[in-house]
Amino acid sequence: MKLLLAIVNNDDSARAASALTDHGFFVTKLSTTGGFLMVGNTTLLIGIDDDKVDEVKAILKKHCTTRKQAASPTESLGRGLRRDSLPTQVAVGGATVFVLNVEETMKI
Repeated sequence: MKLLLAIVNNDDSARAASALTDHGFFVTKLSTTGGFLMVGNTTLLIGIDDDKVDEVKAILKKHCTTRKQAASPTESLGRGLRRDSLPTQVAVGGATVFVLNVEETMKI
């Protein structure tokens, strides 16, 4: 058995979780905050059999797209307008997926 931890953008989380449950997977959603842009993310916890890992990763890849977004650096707040304080384009979205081995699982 495996536990997949998928960290996805909040904009993608509802579509990804719905697609996973439509395919019969159980999903637990946790609200999390990323460290780089300090924006909300969703961490999905998905417990699955070993042979379903590729199927879950394919669903996540389909519903968690990478896109460009303007972001203002927070370190320049209060210092006035400077060249490095202008918004820049950063890549957001996609998913970071961790696949962990599970020794035991039980429902109580």
